[in-house]
Amino acid sequence: MTAEFEKARSLIENRLNTLFTKDVPDENLASSMRYSLLAGGKRIRPVIVLEFAKAAGGDMESALDAACAAEMLHTYSLIHDDLPCMDDDDLRRGKPTNHVVYGECTAVLAGDALQAECFKILSNSNLPAERVVKMVQYLSNAAGLMGICGGQALDIAGEGKSLNAEEVSKIHSLKTASLLVACAKMGVAAAGGSDTQLRAAEEYAENLGIAFQIRDDVLDVISTTEELGKPVGSDDENEKSTFVTLFGVDKCRELIEEKTQAAIEAVKGAFENCEFLVWLAGYLAGRVN
Repeated sequence: MTAEFEKARSLIENRLNTLFTKDVPDENLASSMRYSLLAGGKRIRPVIVLEFAKAAGGDMESALDAACAAEMLHTYSLIHDDLPCMDDDDLRRGKPTNHVVYGECTAVLAGDALQAECFKILSNSNLPAERVVKMVQYLSNAAGLMGICGGQALDIAGEGKSLNAEEVSKIHSLKTASLLVACAKMGVAAAGGSDTQLRAAEEYAENLGIAFQIRDDVLDVISTTEELGKPVGSDDENEKSTFVTLFGVDKCRELIEEKTQAAIEAVKGAFENCEFLVWLAGYLAGRVN
């Protein structure tokens, strides 16, 4: 499974490395975009696109543009999340954040441009038009009011307040899980998968997303900056309600296992070969960064 993961990552890295290298109107802006886009990371979201395409009977190469589009959208969200007006972080993936290196104005534009370019690469995909339209719908839904932006707005509004479990879950269903859901459904759509597979993909990714966020909250408490590649204790510093503040670390570990199992059960039976997806859910449940 590790070899399978690295194969998917290699496809993604090679494609991302070709972007924004020539015929650009502003070299500094392109450099800023590439700085964050190529800064490393596990590439979980684009890998999910490729692996769901494969599980639904397609091939990874045909879904590569969709996978890269998802990573570009994710990168934009990280650049903007780190801005002084948002979470005000100066470290991401073990490197200085975009605005620290390029300045706040360029960082804002880099995020804006990555969001636009992700839809450009997706809409120019060579897949059948009806599949491309579906993928654009899934990704745009995750990007806007009903996804990343809506979740970030709720997250900011909740700072300094004691939120309940339903409110915290809503934030992360939008801010974290929505993009994972879009990635899973884009993979199925790229392969021309069935409605049953789309529903299974959505259930898998929704549960995976919440488990992923709970693990993030735990790591923010128990890990170190060196291990995570970003500051720890930032949730407490920003007075955010998290799954850990609500339930404690031990209960959070139980919830991670519960959501992980729910994700695994969702794909069993819907896909002929879901071995990698099952492995990935377990891998993410125990990740250390």
